[in-house]
Amino acid sequence: MPLTDMLLLVAAGFAAGGMNALAGGGTFFSFPALLATGLPPVTANATNAVALWPASLAGAWAARSTLRPLGRYLIPLLLAGLAGGLLGGLLLLAGGDDVFSLLIPWLLLLATALFAASPWLSRWLAARRQEALVPPHSPLSLVAHGLVSIYGGYFGAGMGILQLAAFSIEGHAYARANALKNLISAVIYSIATVTFLFAGRVSLVELAILLVGATVGGYVGGALSQKLPAAWLRAFVILVGTAMTVYYFGDTYGAW
Repeated sequence: MPLTDMLLLVAAGFAAGGMNALAGGGTFFSFPALLATGLPPVTANATNAVALWPASLAGAWAARSTLRPLGRYLIPLLLAGLAGGLLGGLLLLAGGDDVFSLLIPWLLLLATALFAASPWLSRWLAARRQEALVPPHSPLSLVAHGLVSIYGGYFGAGMGILQLAAFSIEGHAYARANALKNLISAVIYSIATVTFLFAGRVSLVELAILLVGATVGGYVGGALSQKLPAAWLRAFVILVGTAMTVYYFGDTYGAW
């Protein structure tokens, strides 16, 4: 691998890990960097998903005390996450690079829009939800969680925002909704990781370099999380997401 590609991945991993610790949106840095090194789109996406896997497991473990009282309530959600994550991963592999290449700009557009709208979406949901101790499952809610899980297994950027919205609408308080989001994300990334590794679509060298940068970036981001204005960080992520979206629309549909 050329030294320039190695440096790009280290820098992208550092930015992704730091931004995820500070404001979210790390995929906007890591995924385009993997594409820029010459990886096929599906391999780049699979490698990026595996890079996010350890963080999802850590988030689920940290939230275990909040989730433990829910008991059997979690089983349908876990099954929906498992089935949806597997189906999303299989759809990504079945569609191949050509289909995924056409969808990249649209997926980046959706992720950028979700990230930009998340503060307003959170306030809107908080003003309308009626918190319940353990809201009952409904077929509609399980279908919604399944669809979000399919999206997560296929691409994943912005998945957490969709999950928070779904759990908040059901009536969960924010702390528990966030804990549930972490758990289901861990399930989705776990099954997707196994699927991508089994299919041989993960580039281990690029993955290792990205993880080194992300680990250091996550540490630095955690240390700076109380010192940097969140609004500035969010604006920077939105700017990067918008720039990437515009670039890939032009690249995919021949504007340049």
